[in-house]
Amino acid sequence: MTWKRVATALVLIPVVVGLVLFAPTWVVAVATAVITVLALWEYFALGEAIGHRAYRVWTVACALLLIFVQWRTLRPFAYLGAQGNSEALGLRAFHGLEMRISAVHSPVSVFFLFVLGLTVLILSTRRPLVETLSAAGISSSALLLVAFPLSFAVRLHGFAENGPRLLLFALVITWAADSTAYFVGRAMGKHSLAPHISPKKTWEGSVGSMLGSLIAAWVFSYSIWIPIGHLLTMGAIGNVAGQMGDLLESAYKRSAGVKDSGGLLPGHGGVLDRIDALILCIPVIWYYLVLANLLVT
Repeated sequence: MTWKRVATALVLIPVVVGLVLFAPTWVVAVATAVITVLALWEYFALGEAIGHRAYRVWTVACALLLIFVQWRTLRPFAYLGAQGNSEALGLRAFHGLEMRISAVHSPVSVFFLFVLGLTVLILSTRRPLVETLSAAGISSSALLLVAFPLSFAVRLHGFAENGPRLLLFALVITWAADSTAYFVGRAMGKHSLAPHISPKKTWEGSVGSMLGSLIAAWVFSYSIWIPIGHLLTMGAIGNVAGQMGDLLESAYKRSAGVKDSGGLLPGHGGVLDRIDALILCIPVIWYYLVLANLLVT
């Protein structure tokens, strides 16, 4: 199992690093969309394992729209002025237009559209009424717990001058955490971290995971012009968020009674197994950058 895990990582990591560092944001958005769809399909399968059938097509469509909106919010609005009007009127008209565009191109609008579509599907479907609540629940949770947080990869990559390197930062601290947790846990793990959710995860592996993230964050101080204190803080909170995301996905699988979310990635399981930590790590990094005023446009 270990050699498959390493071999898969050796193939995928260079591809992902090259994509993040050298591809334009729209390509990253497309890649994020593909990964999101694969992860959603695995999430739907987990739901079906306990008898919860999602509205798959509508949920996936709204997930793709959500990623598009995250990309679209990065595009600057063109202002040509208002010919024949005063400067004040032209500026007011521009701000009004900008406000309307911003209101439409917002994740909140996508969530509202999703609710409207879900309402139509529930009222018009021929599914047994006993499935109504479970179908709405698994569809909503898929959009909220998988697609929405993953969409922040697009915003992080494209918004800031350091965007590609910051997205890579989130990826690398997660990879470092996963690798150190795996090997430290196997070598010296004795105390279970959350036995009712994931019996193989240990406190020793968790500590190793944190050290791996902090070391990776320190290494990035040579390539990202952000104070080392902020980088270490992001490494720490990103690690905590990643471990929580990992445990959350383990809870999904335990609820469904399966070991892996899928079998697409040898040695790693499914796509959802591979990105579970990133689902929370990426948006946490984004919000820290915003709240600490570290994004440079």
